[in-house]
Amino acid sequence: MKTKIDDLLQVMNNSRFGLTIAAAKRARQINNYFRHLGEGLGSEAGPQVRSASNKALSLALEEIAEEKLEFEMPEDGVK
Repeated sequence: MKTKIDDLLQVMNNSRFGLTIAAAKRARQINNYFRHLGEGLGSEAGPQVRSASNKALSLALEEIAEEKLEFEMPEDGVK
């Protein structure tokens, strides 16, 4: 799936900073999920989309584009 930046910004209320923070946080969660997969910890949720890419940031951006994630949007940015 090819995700366009305009589609991603529309999901994030045109906040480039919010998109960056949300994608980075989710990419870290996906990396932690794969890092601890064999240990059975289960503290992080795995990828919510099927993708040809195996890169955490690409998966995070695809999840945002498909609106699979929920965000808290305070007035001055993403928490």
